[in-house]
Amino acid sequence: MTRLIGERRSSPRFDLHLPLRYRLSQKGTQNRWNSGMTRDMSKDGVVFKTRHPLPVGGHVEMRIDWPARYQSVYPVDLQLTGFVMRSDDGKTAVRISSHRFLVRSASESELSKTA
Repeated sequence: MTRLIGERRSSPRFDLHLPLRYRLSQKGTQNRWNSGMTRDMSKDGVVFKTRHPLPVGGHVEMRIDWPARYQSVYPVDLQLTGFVMRSDDGKTAVRISSHRFLVRSASESELSKTA
């Protein structure tokens, strides 16, 4: 994990490449989960690779496969929600509005491998 050089933001961004799942949150609809990979993160935002651009201003829910395990056994996800700030050239930038860590059970871990 390295801090990006020439960074002018108030919170440092770190070069992290972690698998994630994301979906747009829209009232009255159940959007499907898509997969991507983080490019960099800070406490305020995340940039990740996407196959298709997302609508600027859209509300997004993300789950990042965190590289630590709870009690050295159970996988941990970082669950984020936020708003799309920009999306082009296969990259989407999201400003984080909430976050929490989720511990997955063994059965959930097996399900995520098949999804």
